[in-house]
Amino acid sequence: MGDDLPRLRRRHPILRVIGVILAVVVALAIIVGGLGVWTVTRSFPQTSGTIRVPGLSAAVTVYRDDAGVPQIEATTADDLFKAQGFVHAQDRFWEMDFRRHVTAGRLSELFGASQVATDTFIRTLGWRTVAEQEVKALDPTSLRYYQDYADGVNAYLKGHSGAALSLEYAVLGLQNPGYSPEPWTPADSVAWLKAMAWDLRSNLDDEIDRALALTKLTLQQIAQLHPSYPYAQHPTITALGDGDTSRTAPAVTPAAASTPPTAPGEVGALEELQSSLAGLPTLMGPAGTDIGSNSWVVSGAHTASGKPLLANDPHLGAVEPSVWYQVGLHCRAVTKACPFDVAGFSFSGLPGVIIGHNDRIAWGFTNLAPDVADLYEEKVTGNAYEYNGKQVPLTTRKETIKVAGGKPVTITVRSTRHGPIVTGLTPAYAAIAKNQAKRLRVSDAAYQLSLQWTALQPGHTASAIFALDSATGWAGFRAAAAQFDVPSQNLLYADVDGNIGYQAPGRIPIRASGDGTLPLPGWSSQYGWIGYIPFDKLPAVLNPPSGFIVTANNAAVGPDYPAMITRDWDYGYRANRITDRLGALFAAGKKLTVADFAAIQADTFDANAAQLAPILTSDGLRPSLTSGAAKGVALLSHWNYHDDADSAAAAYFNIFWRNLLVDAFGRKLPASAPPVGGDRWFEVVGNLATQPESPWWTDKKLGIAGRDQMFAHAADQAWDEAVDLMGNDPSTWRWDRIHTLELTNASFGKSGIAPIEWLFNRGPYPVAGSSSVVDAVGWDASVGYQVDWVPSMRQVLDLSDFDTSTWVNLTGESGHAFHPNYVDQTALWQEHQTRPWPFTLAAVRSAATQTLTLQPSS
Repeated sequence: MGDDLPRLRRRHPILRVIGVILAVVVALAIIVGGLGVWTVTRSFPQTSGTIRVPGLSAAVTVYRDDAGVPQIEATTADDLFKAQGFVHAQDRFWEMDFRRHVTAGRLSELFGASQVATDTFIRTLGWRTVAEQEVKALDPTSLRYYQDYADGVNAYLKGHSGAALSLEYAVLGLQNPGYSPEPWTPADSVAWLKAMAWDLRSNLDDEIDRALALTKLTLQQIAQLHPSYPYAQHPTITALGDGDTSRTAPAVTPAAASTPPTAPGEVGALEELQSSLAGLPTLMGPAGTDIGSNSWVVSGAHTASGKPLLANDPHLGAVEPSVWYQVGLHCRAVTKACPFDVAGFSFSGLPGVIIGHNDRIAWGFTNLAPDVADLYEEKVTGNAYEYNGKQVPLTTRKETIKVAGGKPVTITVRSTRHGPIVTGLTPAYAAIAKNQAKRLRVSDAAYQLSLQWTALQPGHTASAIFALDSATGWAGFRAAAAQFDVPSQNLLYADVDGNIGYQAPGRIPIRASGDGTLPLPGWSSQYGWIGYIPFDKLPAVLNPPSGFIVTANNAAVGPDYPAMITRDWDYGYRANRITDRLGALFAAGKKLTVADFAAIQADTFDANAAQLAPILTSDGLRPSLTSGAAKGVALLSHWNYHDDADSAAAAYFNIFWRNLLVDAFGRKLPASAPPVGGDRWFEVVGNLATQPESPWWTDKKLGIAGRDQMFAHAADQAWDEAVDLMGNDPSTWRWDRIHTLELTNASFGKSGIAPIEWLFNRGPYPVAGSSSVVDAVGWDASVGYQVDWVPSMRQVLDLSDFDTSTWVNLTGESGHAFHPNYVDQTALWQEHQTRPWPFTLAAVRSAATQTLTLQPSS
């Protein structure tokens, strides 16, 4: 064959040309590919060897395991937080930089005019201004720690820029080539607490939903769509205020709070405000009804080790990278000057550990969800607003928004005594204000909405983190909780001495009248806030007789509790299931282990299906079913009501559920307030299902009257949709074929440019779970079946031996696309597996695959 090659080339010269072209293409591909690899990997951090870091007083050791989780060991607290800032910047600086632009209302400086509306909203609320006030009020030690952290971040920035910091800067350079990050400051850190408070802002969306729904529905219907907490069926976190639990608290009547909005202008204001509210959370992960968490603790009386176990999995929007960053912070010798020996989940950009344990205590968070935000209707005339019959000057300030590639935009922020005016954020509000003058019958008056929110007042949460990380017992834990102003959380506790406890912290307003369920008249002090519930009056319990505490956003207290925390608790389906699971194990004489807790975190029992599926499969409904619907319903006959990944029944039921919500309720509600599913709708539909002739089940345009006809109609619609989505063979259907998670990068993940999205997004991942089940992998029924909210991490803490604790993150430790630790924990998370959590120095060293020494620069 070799002898034939010259002859072949002579006879076919075109082959030589093709060969040359191919060689050039291959060479270019290698060069481009090599350049691409170099561009992507040049930002990967150095994680072994030695790096000199200015400002350190002594060497700091950073151990990393195969997941890239750093455990930092330092001689002084100052060195510890300098090193944490350095390491956070190594792995997540783009995320940190993006977050500070979000919280300062400066996204337009990065991405141009498209972000002016978002920046305007943030500037109006003034997150950055409040953060700067909080920094000024920090105690000297806390301020020093924040400055240490900033110094560590800036030490990393001095040696890195552009794509060497992160791949995102290379992409940003295509649009905004002149951008260069500025030094990190303590206010950059503290401001992120405002973003998290916004994500966990409790019932503001419910308040707007009620107001919009009142434009089409009666007060009685609104009460049916916002039922009171089912105290008789679902547990409270504490026994405080339970009283006679055989009864349910009186239903809330929204009309008591305010005049129902009826004018088109007022409705428009609420709708546009709702749009503004929805816009921001997409930058931090979708917000919604499934934002919550599970956490529970069991005393040593019920465990195999004789010491407490504590579990926690916060439910937040699904973003890439995960909102959490795992870390250990260890003083070489724990002393008063260096009191930290702590590990857990931190936020990149913020010093300390938010959730986790130290060498003495462990803790978890769930959202207490108190009503800490109210909308006020304001009568505004010129530069003044009406209050108690007088004209009061508006407080104003100007903000200039710099715009990449465009001219600066100047806005004027106006505020009443309640807070900033949040209408006027779009051009349509000029017309809205004009329309209100006639409705309010006040000459030249304008209708506006202002927002009063506890997070817009300076607080002490920034210091609470260090107090929590260094607490050694219940008293220190409560002292830290007393500083935890916002966001108000359920704090769950356990210690190595065997104690378990619960504390609700936070700044929770007391209202002169009204209950915060609807916008309030701002022109009268009758509806104002008159103080806050004192810390020592907030719910707390230590070592309850039951030997366990469950918090899953359910009611913290009973209906007889003397203070109003909120009317909009989570309805307790997850808490009820966790309590039932624990009770069954106790009754069986089982001594619980870490594995038992992990199994409960994976529970997919769907209480909604358990109450509705038997109606679908009943003899009375069967004659109303079409042949297709009958095939679908047949899947439910022997179903265990678990939303498992491989369940055809789960797929069909959830499609039925979505169609039921759309046809029975969505058609009657404003388009801006659709039924999204989740715990409230479980309760609404469960209550109405016992009333087969309720008007909610009637739709004349569909020719439907009564519950059974509506269920049959939704079942038929569900069959057709299931066939469209998964084919006509039910034996091949699986819930995880349509219930999938895509990890979306917060900054570039929805750019609309497919190659850029491909760089940073990952998935889709087929998953089990559902809304308002313990495995709370939630979805918005008004949109589709794709996952929006997830257990953002899972931890189980063993107080008998912290080294046997487990944890897993949603994504991975690294924020660098294509880094081995970018999404390496996602497959474990997806299958409900966890990783070992080394804590003691011996365990940390044993698990370490890389060791980095940070040395003083001189």
